[in-house]
Amino acid sequence: MADGIDLSHAFELPPEEAMAYFRAKGYAISWDWWEVWERAHAVAFTVAKVMRQDILVDIRQALDAALAEGKPFREFASELTPTLKKKGWWGRLTDDYGETVQLGSPWRLRTIYSVNLQTAYMAGRYATQMELTGERPYWMYTAVMDGRTRPGHAALHGMVFRYDDPIWESLYPPNGWNCRCRVRALSLYKLGQLGKTVMSSEGLLHSEDMLVSKKTGELRRVTVFEGEVQGGSIRMAPDVGWSSNAARDYLRRKAA
Repeated sequence: MADGIDLSHAFELPPEEAMAYFRAKGYAISWDWWEVWERAHAVAFTVAKVMRQDILVDIRQALDAALAEGKPFREFASELTPTLKKKGWWGRLTDDYGETVQLGSPWRLRTIYSVNLQTAYMAGRYATQMELTGERPYWMYTAVMDGRTRPGHAALHGMVFRYDDPIWESLYPPNGWNCRCRVRALSLYKLGQLGKTVMSSEGLLHSEDMLVSKKTGELRRVTVFEGEVQGGSIRMAPDVGWSSNAARDYLRRKAA
């Protein structure tokens, strides 16, 4: 794509469920991204270092429009940037630790756009797939196998687990910043056509402490998929803060 961000792999379903997921969130003010931890993202919209509610609302409204209207990144950024500059959320400043931090910038808007739209579309995909588990109960992890794919994500490519396998509690995509992975739901017939075997994650999931902040030394527990699988050693560790299934938590809250 001309703007350098390709989310076409996510845009395969009508956006209704994606919109519902995004619009159901409240707001959370945070300085660092990890202050709003994993499953909290299912209920709260936040942007690191946005400390004013009005700016958070501006960004959310721009994302909402991009999601609803299918706006490419370039259009999203060109419309939002003047507002952020006018309100002073642009450029660099020095934080309480004496470090220079980045507020608004083209690359920050790219991250905000890609992470929020990818997460919303994957939540919509999950909701639709859960409605079809009677017909397509087998879920195949699918990575975009190119030079930008992380080794751990590529390692899971093509592996099939039942929809109710514990792996999807923690490793339903996206599994990190700018993760492009997705899940494909398969019927028994399609499973046979592809020659795939249904696996189990039993004994392959465990938790580890990982560093989330070099400034504070903060450690948090994340879920890791690791072990001997199909004759090879595999380790899939999602980015810190991404080992949860926000879509599942959204659906549980919706049904309550």
